Amino acid sequence: MSEPAYPAARAVASQVQLHFSRHLAEERARGTEDLAWEPDTASIEAVIDAAFWASLLRQEHYPPKFSLAFLSPEQSRLPLIFEHRLPLIPESIARLAPAVERPGIHLGVWRENEEFHIWGATRTLPVLCFVVEVVDPGLLVVKHRRGTESGKFVNVAVLEGEQVKVLDRKSVSLPDAPALVASLLGLDVPSSSADSIQVLIQIAASMRTHRRGGSMLIVPQGTEAWRESIVGPTPYSILPPYSELAGLIREVPAERSQRRWQEALRRAVDAVAGLTAVDGAMVVTDRCELLAFGAKIGRRDAWARIDQVVDTELMEGALGRTVHPAHFGGARHLSAAQFAQDQINSVALVASQDGRFTVFAWSAAKAAVCAYRVEALLL
Repeated sequence: MSEPAYPAARAVASQVQLHFSRHLAEERARGTEDLAWEPDTASIEAVIDAAFWASLLRQEHYPPKFSLAFLSPEQSRLPLIFEHRLPLIPESIARLAPAVERPGIHLGVWRENEEFHIWGATRTLPVLCFVVEVVDPGLLVVKHRRGTESGKFVNVAVLEGEQVKVLDRKSVSLPDAPALVASLLGLDVPSSSADSIQVLIQIAASMRTHRRGGSMLIVPQGTEAWRESIVGPTPYSILPPYSELAGLIREVPAERSQRRWQEALRRAVDAVAGLTAVDGAMVVTDRCELLAFGAKIGRRDAWARIDQVVDTELMEGALGRTVHPAHFGGARHLSAAQFAQDQINSVALVASQDGRFTVFAWSAAKAAVCAYRVEALLL
């Protein structure tokens, strides 16, 4: 393969390598098994470069969407191995892309004798395996698998053309940051709520993909205070709460490792997320029970009208700034910010039609609502 020619690949390689080096060292110290090999900067450059140029090619008028995973066949369970390895060049990747377009399938890339090649495909990855996913032409996400049971990967960096965004874990180091945002960045969250948070993240990712915009309010289980921020009767309230997702979460770990369970979870997530396409907000508990959708948010009686939030983009070098809620969009964003101020134990999520995604949550440390822009974490 020729020297990398995509400048952003070289620009981000050292930061990405440092991320994997640090996290692999932490996992080794914890005694984690099934760890990936640590990628060096040359490997990171080469894989990103090949993915970028392949993303600009078309096969039968379709832009390729695919995922490259840096691992040897021995690190995969049940690998699909080609009899003849293919060179890691854009043309090879683009021709194979239709076969690995669906989620969960990766082209396996490895390096031997200073040469990179595609050895086949895999659906299983070791923990912290370096992955580059092509979302759209010129739009790449560097990510890795979080652990043995989590379905959502941790995003490390987003590259779009010449623009590079490195996700900053330190941005949410405050103790009162929303657990959902912390989990998206790969930070530790309380084990008692980790499974529910992962499912809520999957709902957020799914509601973003329907491209109609929508709002989701996450409220504490067993409370009714959220109703004080809802105007008039809720046209689509659910009684008893819809608990399919909560029931799946309660399954024992052995069941959750089965493909049957994973498919059932995916279908349930997509069904619930689809309700956010209806005008109004969907209300779920922090244990993934569906309470209502189509709810109209209003200002809580005797509570102040919100006039500022702290804009927090979770990228390296981004600076928080205080802005009016209208900075993020229209009535949907304004009402979500109001809800987060009036219901300080709840979190409001808003998906825009253009793909932007914002999480509004009260910060006691800042005595204000923080708006976390997380669309790059949901890619």
